Amino acid sequence: MSTLSVEHLLGIKHLTKEDIHLIFETTDHFKQVINRPIKKVPSLRDITIANLFFENSTRTKLSFEIAQKRLSADVINFSAGQSSLKKGETLIDTVNNILSMKVDMVVMRHPKPGAAEFLMQHVDAKIINAGDGAHEHPTQALLDTYSIREKLGHVEGKKVVIVGDILHSRVALSNIFALQLLGAKVKVCGPKSLIPKYIEELGVEVETNLKKALQWCDVANMLRVQNERMEVSYFPSTREYTQQYGVTKALLDELDKPIVIMHPGPINRGVEITSDVADSNQAIILDQVENGVAIRMAVTYLLASKIKS
Repeated sequence: MSTLSVEHLLGIKHLTKEDIHLIFETTDHFKQVINRPIKKVPSLRDITIANLFFENSTRTKLSFEIAQKRLSADVINFSAGQSSLKKGETLIDTVNNILSMKVDMVVMRHPKPGAAEFLMQHVDAKIINAGDGAHEHPTQALLDTYSIREKLGHVEGKKVVIVGDILHSRVALSNIFALQLLGAKVKVCGPKSLIPKYIEELGVEVETNLKKALQWCDVANMLRVQNERMEVSYFPSTREYTQQYGVTKALLDELDKPIVIMHPGPINRGVEITSDVADSNQAIILDQVENGVAIRMAVTYLLASKIKS
């Protein structure tokens, strides 16, 4: 069996093109599994995985948990909101306590960029980064690019625009790395106040006019406005943001070609996209959710195969 070139999944920037293709091939296999009447395989029966979420997350946490249970792993769930962290316990203390329970793999979401890498240096377990601050969210980028490949046949040469709050988004950065690695062309679109100054250094073009961006692209990935990460106001009002950067069915109908609409969720209906767009046949949002479970099964399985027995 082919193996990944990495020991942990910390970010897309550490992966090779071959790694992504291997993850996608493994995902194809697991998609067949989760569409069978019996959705479970005994692949990870002897593996214990701890899900450490130091930030609120419903979808990602649930997706990882379902993936792990489909693989028959033993799962420990830890939520920082109910933990000793509130009493001053450090990240290392918390993790060491959990590892003393003989955990083989840790899936972690943390508000600080670099937290997963820090963890990797201090504990003897495989680490999957489920989002670190506004840095990376590798499994989201993998499921997004996989969903594009599934819908359009391949990613290479496709034009993808990422729209919205690029500045606070870990999804945007991971998607840019994954899409470029697979040969797609990438633009970002949003208010100038929400576009990072370094973005063009990544080989990404900036387009501030939404209609021009949509006319150019094959796929539009609509990001959520992350109000919880904003300490100051980056645009005058939600209404004004929606008028300039919200996608409506009328706007899509004005284009001279159909485009694919994606959204990493949760959707602010009526802000980034209207309900009739979210529920239209141009949107592949529910496919992304289904693919998320299969992608996370693939990543977990491939990393678990590197655990020294």
